[in-house]
Amino acid sequence: MNDDLRYPVGRFVAPTAVSAADRKGFIDVITELPARMRAAVAGLDEAQLDTPYRPDGWTVRQVVHHVPDSHMNAYVRFRLALTEDNPVIRPYHEARWAELPDARGGPVAMSLNLLDALHARWVLLLGLMRDTDFVRTYRHPEQPGRSIPLSEVLAMYAWHSRHHLAHITRLRERMGW
Repeated sequence: MNDDLRYPVGRFVAPTAVSAADRKGFIDVITELPARMRAAVAGLDEAQLDTPYRPDGWTVRQVVHHVPDSHMNAYVRFRLALTEDNPVIRPYHEARWAELPDARGGPVAMSLNLLDALHARWVLLLGLMRDTDFVRTYRHPEQPGRSIPLSEVLAMYAWHSRHHLAHITRLRERMGW
């Protein structure tokens, strides 16, 4: 952890190699996220949920809604890479998604329930993947000329899980909630 409010667990650094033990650790993080996210927001009132985790940042509510939005996209990207040869994935405007009315004001319970189901399905898939599946790739249009292996994508979403969880837990620590 560090004192950077935007990147409380540091910026993502893609690993140069990912071992089977590394993958297990990343999958464990993804497995644990729904329960940890529920615990992170437990007992927060509406005003607390509508508090930004940093100046000019998303609110806790927006973060909670963002995570399953993002992880849904990740899950679909995994499935595309497993069923197509190096597909080009479709990016989305996450900041715009976070500004939609459901993300700005919807009950967090819906996104927590979605996260439970989504991660159960994603973790099942991850656990059934073979070593050779993790070398399969996709291409992101914002990274031309680069094919991204699923092992790196797995590492990124484990980081993403810790990153947004820390936004909430660090805010709670700072505010004494």
